[in-house]
Amino acid sequence: MAKPKSIFVCAECGATALKWMGMCPSCGEAGTMSEQAAERGARASGPAASPVALAEVEAREVERLATGLPELDRVLGGGLVAGQVTLIGGDPGIGKSTLLLQALAALGSERKALYVSGEESAEQVALRARRLGVGTAGVGLLAEIQLERVLGALQAERPEVAVVDSIQTLWSETLQSAPGSVAQVRECAAQLTRHAKKAGTALFIVGHVTKEGAIAGPRVLEHIVDTVLYFEGDPHSAFRLVRAVKNRFGAVNELGVFAMTDAGLRAVANPSALFLQRHEKDVAGSCVLATLEGTRPLLVEIQALVDAAHAPNPRRLTVGLEQNRLAMLLAVLHRHAGIATMDQDVFVNAVGGVRIGEPAADLAAALAIVSSLTDRPIPGKLLAFGEVGLAGEVRPAPRGQDRLKEAAKLGFERAIVPKANAPKGRIAGLEVIVVERVDQAVRLLRDL
Repeated sequence: MAKPKSIFVCAECGATALKWMGMCPSCGEAGTMSEQAAERGARASGPAASPVALAEVEAREVERLATGLPELDRVLGGGLVAGQVTLIGGDPGIGKSTLLLQALAALGSERKALYVSGEESAEQVALRARRLGVGTAGVGLLAEIQLERVLGALQAERPEVAVVDSIQTLWSETLQSAPGSVAQVRECAAQLTRHAKKAGTALFIVGHVTKEGAIAGPRVLEHIVDTVLYFEGDPHSAFRLVRAVKNRFGAVNELGVFAMTDAGLRAVANPSALFLQRHEKDVAGSCVLATLEGTRPLLVEIQALVDAAHAPNPRRLTVGLEQNRLAMLLAVLHRHAGIATMDQDVFVNAVGGVRIGEPAADLAAALAIVSSLTDRPIPGKLLAFGEVGLAGEVRPAPRGQDRLKEAAKLGFERAIVPKANAPKGRIAGLEVIVVERVDQAVRLLRDL
């Protein structure tokens, strides 16, 4: 009797079945059975592997391959590495295919490149390349969605760089489920990664995202690959952000900034200028934050609007910042600085569509809230950063010196920072004001 090509495995208890069931016969959980490729046979056992002493392993620097897009190289940690598998996700129409086509066109002049399109025909890809005005003479194109044929083309062509757009369109003949299913995505990604490691091909895999913004498919997909990039930004805006959330060959949380133009994506040379909104005169509720994205200091304008609530439950909304930290900040301001907002709606926004996850944004957000509530403008050439604790203390932020140097470079004159972030030497053109508690910062704001 022929062995089955696929089996169904319960995600809770690991029980297997030859056909799909709505409820696991072993543990009784519903909706946990998913298809997986069946083992083709027992593997031959070889000699036992011998470990080596870690101190005897010779570590060497990996050779980097520049993509021709400096911002993309920055996010990747300096460029591509042979055998590196990169998963890039983002909303539909955000520019993933455009970015990768531009990168392949830049690499194709010196390296062998292959673009595998599963969502668009060869004619559609050619039209996009013509619209972008990029030279694609050295780029191979394959419009195919069957995994075995894609692997055959990769083995025959042996490109140094390849793009698979997208993983949700591929299907393997070893599985009976439809393309995009959990089993198909897992199996296709695993086989592509295995080939890339064996052949030394730098591989980009495009992944769809869910409504929540996470990459669709099994979570194990992010563990298989070496690098995970997210393409962010408002589709109605001209600016796009590429963020690294995992990178085995570089730092995480690096940020690349691009501008979408008629000729494709163009790198933004000075990202801080992008996130700063210059007003004709000082306005209440606006404070500049010196934040850190990976190794890059950025200046971002934090805007706050405090208005009388017209409902029994005041609203607390944030865009680009954590909403739970806003509730904490309001409680700290009330307890330790006497700023009450129980009957006020509070809205906080990070200008430019950037998402700020570090707690060093607390002080700037708190000052913007107080400024809006009291209708006292903060001077335009003043910035702040620092983490606010529940006891009202202002804690230091990492790499404060780099943040202050970036502020001085862009013409800022004053900075409110935690005492521990006070620079050892004087920074030309920048007056540094240190605070230890949040009530000090609030009183200082009233005296400006």
